[in-house]
Amino acid sequence: MDLQHFHALRTGVVETDEGPRTLAVQPLGVLRLPSGRLEVSDSLVNLGEGVLVDVAGGDHPVAMTLADVSDAQDGSHVRVAYLSLVLAEGEPAVVQRAAARDVPVDAGVVGFVDAENVQRAMPEDRSTWYDEVFDGWIELLHYPDDGIHRHGIDVPLPRATAGENVVLSSAGWGDGVYRVWRTLAADGSLLGVHVDLDVVGVQDDDPAPAASPEKSEPTTGGLLRRLFRR
Repeated sequence: MDLQHFHALRTGVVETDEGPRTLAVQPLGVLRLPSGRLEVSDSLVNLGEGVLVDVAGGDHPVAMTLADVSDAQDGSHVRVAYLSLVLAEGEPAVVQRAAARDVPVDAGVVGFVDAENVQRAMPEDRSTWYDEVFDGWIELLHYPDDGIHRHGIDVPLPRATAGENVVLSSAGWGDGVYRVWRTLAADGSLLGVHVDLDVVGVQDDDPAPAASPEKSEPTTGGLLRRLFRR
């Protein structure tokens, strides 16, 4: 993919065929990923059966790139444009597919989890996951007690003993099939894994609008550190 059509972890205004889109980056949580086997899935439907991406094991920040899609650009209509696992700081030099298959979404969410943690920290009886686990996650995301709708949540897995968790967000415009990308630095080191939720830009085999270079800025280095220290 051409870097000018890729907007994960960027802030500022992007010009699209539908008009300007103002981007902001919001930290979401820190994913416990000891095995390095990152699973990307619709966490309310295909948890434990998602797309796998191998990365360095450890605890890695997760962030959402939010896009204001309102006509007035007044913050009245915001969608999650990308869900990103941040592996290292730096300016991307290459964006390429991270997985051979795309992520199907049927419940309007997409999430990151350690694939081995799913086996270890979810109930053994999978038939109980929907009523006993997923309903609670839906309540946290869409119907929280404090009345504040959230674009994403970081929640522990039910049988967690060492901080095993899942970090999930709403999926762009909802159900669909979404591509997973990885960003590389100029030296080939892996910077991040990103789910493109098709809110800004388009798929790599379609024509795409260009970002406004004087307005859209990368969220890297010290700015990214400050975001996750808030």
